Amino acid sequence: MTSRRRFSREEPSKNFVAFVIGDVRYALPIAAVREIVNPLGLIELPGAPTALMGVAQYRDEVLPVVSMRARLGLPAQSATRQTRWIIIEFENTRAAVVVDAVTEVFQSSGTTKTPALGAHEQQRGIVGVAGKSGALVFVLDVAAITAFAAPTNNDTLALAEAHGEK
Repeated sequence: MTSRRRFSREEPSKNFVAFVIGDVRYALPIAAVREIVNPLGLIELPGAPTALMGVAQYRDEVLPVVSMRARLGLPAQSATRQTRWIIIEFENTRAAVVVDAVTEVFQSSGTTKTPALGAHEQQRGIVGVAGKSGALVFVLDVAAITAFAAPTNNDTLALAEAHGEK
């Protein structure tokens, strides 16, 4: 059974969904978030990049599942009761993003461009920094996450169907 939380996009004062990975706070634009669910059944993909955990069936659709821990260069961690999948969408491409815990929905008046963060800056997909109650929250690039997952969509669909998933 999955736990689903829906956020109202009608509420203009809330524009980010915040979550943690390790000890760091991140956020995604609320407009890109379709739903937040408990982890679903996963089919691993042999030979896939480490950050692409596999695929999962979600509402009659096969979604790539992206580990943000791996994408950010952090060690793997077993799922806990707080682990969530954030279903995101960008330009008709959906993906499930695995995070350690979803913390809140908040409003920020804007983001500041992220300073250069080293050689793997592109892989991290951080597009800016938002302020929340005096703390910094890194805003992730939805386009970069879905683009990372998108090239595998056709192959993952065939693999999932071969394993009895739709």
